[in-house]
Amino acid sequence: MGLFSRRTFGAAAVGVLSGSLLTGPGAGTASAAEAGGGDGRYRRRPQLRGMWVATVANIDWPTRPGLAAAEQRGQLLAHLDTAVERRLNTVFLQVRPTADALWPSPYEPWAQYLTGTQGEDPGWDPLGFAVCEAHRRGLELHAWFNPYRVANHDDPGRLADSHPARRRPEWVVAYGGKLYYNPGLPEVRAFVQDAMFDAVERYDIDGVHWDDYFYPYPVAGEVFDDDEAYERYGGAFADRADWRRDNIDRLVRETALRLRRTKPRVRFGISPFAVWRNAGTDPEGSDTRAGVETYDDLYADTRKWVRERWVDHIVPQVYWNIGFAAADYAKLVPWWADVVRGTGVELHIGEALYKAGDPAQGPAWHDPAELSRHLTLCGRHPEVRGNVYFSAKHVAADPIGAMSRVVEDHYDRPVRAPR
Repeated sequence: MGLFSRRTFGAAAVGVLSGSLLTGPGAGTASAAEAGGGDGRYRRRPQLRGMWVATVANIDWPTRPGLAAAEQRGQLLAHLDTAVERRLNTVFLQVRPTADALWPSPYEPWAQYLTGTQGEDPGWDPLGFAVCEAHRRGLELHAWFNPYRVANHDDPGRLADSHPARRRPEWVVAYGGKLYYNPGLPEVRAFVQDAMFDAVERYDIDGVHWDDYFYPYPVAGEVFDDDEAYERYGGAFADRADWRRDNIDRLVRETALRLRRTKPRVRFGISPFAVWRNAGTDPEGSDTRAGVETYDDLYADTRKWVRERWVDHIVPQVYWNIGFAAADYAKLVPWWADVVRGTGVELHIGEALYKAGDPAQGPAWHDPAELSRHLTLCGRHPEVRGNVYFSAKHVAADPIGAMSRVVEDHYDRPVRAPR
């Protein structure tokens, strides 16, 4: 993403497009200005307006580890207040960044991004506080979990003594200089669900949210070592790729079913890398030339999850500008609209606000109106029911006035999140 974010933090994680490294979560009614075009159905329906608050590597919050609890609370409140000021209605807070927790979990240690030491009690409950204060402001709070990432380094000795990955080293695979839980182990799949559902059951969250990490993004010259698990569990599959996809499908399906049994009002959403498959690989894929395809490289059949209605909403990270040759925003949004049509699954588009004004980006990202044009295009597709901006610090900083332009052109009044 051109900065430490949930994608660049995963090795050369975004992949390559045509040889270039990709970079890159009060009530009223939606108005005509909000719709930015499109038919009346879009204008009348409430839109999700969200932002991701990333805690991994202290991207958004807290700004650095080791701050006093009062200062951490103040920074978090500032993000929530910014969301209200920008007339957003949903905050996606990363609460399980690296197989650790931003609440007092009985399964995993406290996240290191609070105190600087994994497992050290920060003296307060960030998730409980965030839920209360978000709801006080009329915002929804979706808890953002990363199922399989264990550490952004490959040294188990640096993990907290209590970390499950130290107690169960056979669960862990080192790959690309990082540590991951092995998705091919049924006991891992059960454990990560238990760890996440502790938060679901204890807090009044509005959603369970995952990002784009399933099997890790490919690293040239390295192999994800799951031979033993494949030999033990993969016999019914034609090849390892099908087995890996089934492992991720099972996690998605089981989570969806468990959530509907546990708290059916809590929505389940996933924010994948936006390219399922290129049309050059599969005629049903998008008119793109991405170097990463979620189906083939992350073993994440994102289209299937929508068609099977395992998710309540999907938030593809369409982090490119209109007209970008290898992955055109104007081609990906209609493709995703077609995927969700008739399924009942809501489509929200992930927006690369962080690219606005970035010197490393092309001319489109130096035009303050680029993101506003994205919403205008979305308004022509009634299946699109909102947009989510990466990330919170950029929503506040408003690089080149891009966020202000979105608000001026499309968010003329507050709206509640769609239900």
